[in-house]
Amino acid sequence: MKTFVVGDIHGRCAQLHGLLDMLPRDASTDTLIFLGDLVDRGPDIPGCVAHVRALCLDNPERVICLRGNHEQMLLDFIDGENNIWMEPSTGSDHSFAQYAGKPLMLQVDADFTAARHAIAESVPSEQLEFMRGLPLYHEDEFAIYVHAGVENGKHPRDSSPHALLWTRDNDFYKNYHGKPCVFGHTPTPFLPLRGRLGRHGIYLHNSAIGIDTGYNIYSPLSCLSLPDFTLYQSFADGRTTTHHITMMIPDSLREMQRKAAASTI
Repeated sequence: MKTFVVGDIHGRCAQLHGLLDMLPRDASTDTLIFLGDLVDRGPDIPGCVAHVRALCLDNPERVICLRGNHEQMLLDFIDGENNIWMEPSTGSDHSFAQYAGKPLMLQVDADFTAARHAIAESVPSEQLEFMRGLPLYHEDEFAIYVHAGVENGKHPRDSSPHALLWTRDNDFYKNYHGKPCVFGHTPTPFLPLRGRLGRHGIYLHNSAIGIDTGYNIYSPLSCLSLPDFTLYQSFADGRTTTHHITMMIPDSLREMQRKAAASTI
């Protein structure tokens, strides 16, 4: 049994298909986890959501998708909670254009209301229902999985939803020593240098494992297999790479490897 964990996708549907095709996953015994942020920024957001949703529905015991802060922002905007999703840095204009079939135009207050109605009516109801039902964390024998991180080293069940979706806490990145925690949200180039050395773009330090390897035309979409620490990556130009990480693994995480190796003997 293995767990395959995929970082933030952001509408990169072709890269997602390329990545999933790489995985030596047994659908009957292995678990596939998506860390959220399916929407915004990328070239095929509706297709990405539809594909992940279909995977989850087809095998709900073995395929889990977490809620990311970008799904939360979209839902909050539709529900009239706030307008954070409209900030240009979110990449929501790509989601809006792909779902609504027209560019996002915001000049006066009334445009926000019109945009809210347009996106609410354009996102398929089954996709909205899917996003609303996404959990904030998952846990198995190997690790805890969250979108952004945990609060003050707490278990996710004791952390606030805001922390699980939004935290960018250097203390978590540098000093977390609990059960191994796999997270996305913050691109690894922005995480502390010490955890990034020699790790093919992912972050490993103490018990924190960051796998959001960024979003630009050069960034890979990454999937980490546990407990063997094999890293699978697909690129926008169609390239794929596989790395078996053996060097510079923290002792707390190396123990996971040892136990897995012993169980196969």
